[in-house]
Amino acid sequence: MPDPRRGSPAIGVLLAGLCAGAVAVAAVPVPATAGSSPASSPRRDDPRGGLGIRLVDAPVARRADPRALKGVVDHLDPGTTVRRRIEVSNSSGHPMRVQLYPAAADIRGHAFVFAPDRTPNELTSWTTVRPAEIDLAPGQARRVRFTIRVPSEAWKGERYGVIWAQATAEPDKARNIGLAIRVGIRMYLDIGPGGEPPSDMSIDRLTPERDASGRPVLAARVHNTGGRALDLSGSLSLSDGPGGLRAGPYPAQLGVTLRPGESGRLAVVLDPRLPQGPWKADLVVRSGMIEREVSATVVFPEAGVGRPVALTGTSWLILPALVVALGLAAAGIVVWRRRRAGPHPEPRKA
Repeated sequence: MPDPRRGSPAIGVLLAGLCAGAVAVAAVPVPATAGSSPASSPRRDDPRGGLGIRLVDAPVARRADPRALKGVVDHLDPGTTVRRRIEVSNSSGHPMRVQLYPAAADIRGHAFVFAPDRTPNELTSWTTVRPAEIDLAPGQARRVRFTIRVPSEAWKGERYGVIWAQATAEPDKARNIGLAIRVGIRMYLDIGPGGEPPSDMSIDRLTPERDASGRPVLAARVHNTGGRALDLSGSLSLSDGPGGLRAGPYPAQLGVTLRPGESGRLAVVLDPRLPQGPWKADLVVRSGMIEREVSATVVFPEAGVGRPVALTGTSWLILPALVVALGLAAAGIVVWRRRRAGPHPEPRKA
């Protein structure tokens, strides 16, 4: 996703949102001047491949959640203060001066969208990073601390932002394109008294398609039925195809983020050499510790969009909970009936 800022015409921008697998890259070239060489591919002394960031700390209660190991996905009461550490690294062959700061983000069009430059929002006004600037030698990594102070009067709801590490390289005689590279940790901070809203989702529809280049596609309609934003990933396995063929698993396309209550499209692009079918399709969709699975029989159209198919399976994660709930309900009915059927106490004599 190109960064919309427009500073010096000699500076391009490289962005990498590392925490959820999304990578955005943009570079703005400038005309070559006398004595300068054309832009070339990244070298060891080029910062494009050198700056990294990772989250060091995660809450004990969330250490089993893959999202909490890559970004801030906390639920906090108003008036709470949290402190975490990040590690910033320089794997290039030259020293870097790195600036560290929070900036705004949002979820729009079913995607996590970075605001340009140092755009503020409510969450960034609560967030500080110290130190705000560090120097890294080649091969060096350094840990810094960020603090989020939630005001006691903060309203209930989820806020989004990014903690960025940014390094710049000015144009010189060897490079006629200046670069600003930044890598970041996403923040999904939910505010409200009491417990955290549950996270959940459902897979409501599967539609076989064929894209303009002739590749079969299986598109899922996923509904965020919980109270927290979801970053979707997934995989598709095909079996019982023509002649008993099997294929996959194929990864779902990344970059789909859903607000609470939203529905969005998650697509899996397949090998164009696959027969049309019929196939038994098993689709798994994940976000952190939430996982849902559906099955269906699909036939891919020769072109365009096919009809939605009937879902023949539901998530195995839902079924055990349903069995337990039914078992508890049945046990409650049995106990109640036994109590009703027991002998009535004799009336006490005066």
